[in-house]
Amino acid sequence: MIRNDALDRLPVRHAVPELLAALDGRGAAVLSAPPGTGKTTLVPLALAGLIGDGPRRRVLVAEPRRMAVRAAARRMAWLLGEEVGGAVGFSVRGERRAGPSTRVEVVTTGILLQRLQRDPELAGVDVVLLDECHERHLDADTAMAFLVDVRATLRPELRLIAASATSDAAAWAGLLTVLDGGGPAPVVCSEAEGHGCRVFFAAPPSDIRPAHGTWVDPALLRHVAATVRLAMERHEGDVLCFLPGTGEIARTAGLLAGVDAEVLQLHGRAPAAVQDAVLRGAEPGGRRRVVLATSVAESSLTVPGVRIVVDSGLAREPRTDHARGLGSLATVTVSEATATQRLGRAGREAFGFVYRCWAEASDAGRPRFPSPEIKVADLADFALRAACWGDPTAEGLALLDAPPAGAMSAARSVLMSIGAVDAAGRATERGVRMSRLGLHPRLGRALLDGAPEVGARRAAEVVALLSEEPPRDYGDDLAAAWRAARRGSDGYGARWKAEARRLERSAVEAAGRGASGAVGRGDDPGEVAAAKAVGGGSAARAGGADAGAGGGSAARAGGARAGTGRGSVARADAGAGGGSVVGEDAVAGLVTALAFPERVARAREQGGYLMVSGSGARLAEGSALRTTPWLAVAVADRTARDATARVRLAAVVDEEMARRAAGHLRSTGEEVRWEGGDVVARSVDRLGAVELTVRPLGAGAAPASVRAALLDGLRREGLGLLRWSRDAGELRARLAFLHRELGDPWPDVADEALVERADEWLEPELSRAARRADLGRIDAGEALRRLLPWASGEAGRLGELAPERIEVPSGSRIRVEYGGERPVLAVKLQEMFGLAETPRVAGVPVLVHLLSPAGRPAAVTADLASFWRDGYRAVRAELRGRYPKHPWPEDPSAVEATRSTSARLRREG
Repeated sequence: MIRNDALDRLPVRHAVPELLAALDGRGAAVLSAPPGTGKTTLVPLALAGLIGDGPRRRVLVAEPRRMAVRAAARRMAWLLGEEVGGAVGFSVRGERRAGPSTRVEVVTTGILLQRLQRDPELAGVDVVLLDECHERHLDADTAMAFLVDVRATLRPELRLIAASATSDAAAWAGLLTVLDGGGPAPVVCSEAEGHGCRVFFAAPPSDIRPAHGTWVDPALLRHVAATVRLAMERHEGDVLCFLPGTGEIARTAGLLAGVDAEVLQLHGRAPAAVQDAVLRGAEPGGRRRVVLATSVAESSLTVPGVRIVVDSGLAREPRTDHARGLGSLATVTVSEATATQRLGRAGREAFGFVYRCWAEASDAGRPRFPSPEIKVADLADFALRAACWGDPTAEGLALLDAPPAGAMSAARSVLMSIGAVDAAGRATERGVRMSRLGLHPRLGRALLDGAPEVGARRAAEVVALLSEEPPRDYGDDLAAAWRAARRGSDGYGARWKAEARRLERSAVEAAGRGASGAVGRGDDPGEVAAAKAVGGGSAARAGGADAGAGGGSAARAGGARAGTGRGSVARADAGAGGGSVVGEDAVAGLVTALAFPERVARAREQGGYLMVSGSGARLAEGSALRTTPWLAVAVADRTARDATARVRLAAVVDEEMARRAAGHLRSTGEEVRWEGGDVVARSVDRLGAVELTVRPLGAGAAPASVRAALLDGLRREGLGLLRWSRDAGELRARLAFLHRELGDPWPDVADEALVERADEWLEPELSRAARRADLGRIDAGEALRRLLPWASGEAGRLGELAPERIEVPSGSRIRVEYGGERPVLAVKLQEMFGLAETPRVAGVPVLVHLLSPAGRPAAVTADLASFWRDGYRAVRAELRGRYPKHPWPEDPSAVEATRSTSARLRREG
């Protein structure tokens, strides 16, 4: 029996007629409705004709999270007075409850993408509602792009709704119809008729340190726990407390020990039974509840009994280091939209209270919306989907944000290395099979190539471990975690077993498709895919894909040595379901290495590991893997503050297995480079950044490579590596002066310019050099003279334009220093008597340093006439008492310059 009383309390009911009219008129619409208005539950029922007088339609509702899928389906079935699986059903990975009578099916966006790529027309589906678009998950953005393409090219009658609580409705309205040229889709708004709530700002202590990586200041968690206690003292009802991750949830739960309430932990990894229990609410007359939740509780579901929301103000977002192939999670400040979503949980059933654990003054500085996942995530899966859709560059897809070029380039490199796309970026037949596994392409490669080696069941079990990281208390040894999952009875173990069974079936089916080329069953149990061209819309315009070469498949590798130690695998001759192995450690290592070949790592002498990608890695203190020579790293993260990656999960491999899994990264050749202050020449067999064998080359190194290394040394350490006499240094200074003052044809003699022109002035000496010591024997001055402008004849004017010495009135030839901003002539004052004009070189007045008889500077001038007139009197007064034997005439222009003392002059007279 339909619960009309509950339906009548949902505010969105007033917007349903307008929405239906918009769909009839344009076929697409944006539904903007605040949290708690019923957009996720009432609207699909109305669209399907299960309530009201509308026509019967089949409706797909796509949600970003499995928890929301189950909760939404259960709520809609309850509103109809039915059980899930009848008129309302759901599908998540590994579980489907739907049948022939199902009119509304709730699915994850990942499941929707799988169906679109198997059957672009979505045969039998009349309406698709994409919920929670504002969260900007990559799967949701991709599904929206594909659906817009399908409506424009294959099924214009398919109705499409973008539903959101806090999004930019105008942007979505434009996107929905961007390919049909009909202008923006209608925007239908529903006003909230909730019970309202009051917001309190509970600012933390001023000495709280900002979060970074996955680290959160324990003092903030203490503040959050104290705020929960305070809110419980002030108000009635259950508490929903938002925290960034499972670690913070567990620690806060510990801080709430002794509180008079049942403390529950709600997150994506919580067992389905626990999630369902939280969403069912407390038993009548039961204890109060404190639900500690991650962002999974922000939308698409109501937690019964909640009257209080405590918001830590933090969330976790993915980050990807595309250059190293490493992912990490970043703890970020929640956006305005996210804070609004969280706030909306409080007033759904009665007037509520919200405690925000930040200062009110900082509220305005929050970003409006969360970061779109397409901007920060690993795009390998997206790039493969786009390639299978027929748009390898994704330039033709209707996306609010274009994928970053660097991330797409990194993704295509990964896909090419595993044989999923060809050189043009088009999906290969192998790539198509990977895309239908419901896995990241890396894990798809591991399953497809690992099954023939180790057997479909074992490959599937390890891939299931890799697809959802085991709990931290399973440890960092993947093989040990495998055994723990097999015997475990926790929520993770149950999910792992179900996923392993699904993947085993997929591996066997994929092997059959690979042999026959036929398209078989899809990701959802019980659903058979139609044999259609891969992709749709854009895919209909794509050319046929070439059969993939596999790109380093271990199934095609040469026979492996069968051993008895950890990490040794014997090649199997059986098919996808066969395979023979020495042990589970070896199986775990091989499958992990196939998934992440660039994360194969070898132990370093100084501790830690070096991955094939070039990144350093370290294990936790006390890890049982610390003495292992080789590892295949399954999970690692590297924050901006860490010099090396932290290994969270890894498996043991040996060198043979590493060579096979990462064979496409292997190279052998000569390496000649400047290292440690000298030329190093060696022959190296390497696996990416890991050196397998090294042999010194000695005199056998290629001369061109040696020369390049020497030039690199000069570039790094400077031309001081050459032998610079005083004359050579002065010649370089003179040339630098002429280049600065006169320009061409006088050469630029700066380090960079000289290294660039090494062919002209360092040959043939450079060609005969092989090491640092040989550079030190090259006479730099003699070599530098090769750059003088001999061809034009200007070289002969060097002494005229920039003389080494200048003759002064005393007859002395004084050396000119050219190293400063202008040439300097340092000469004793008495030797300049009678000279009124300042000497010039290349037309530039020299800077005259007039010295005392002891050789110390007495005055500096670039204008001798001015000095004799205005400055000499003061110098004479200061120095003649100190140096009485030297001449100090009142009129220096009237006496002869001299190098002698006054006494000597009198004797000679």
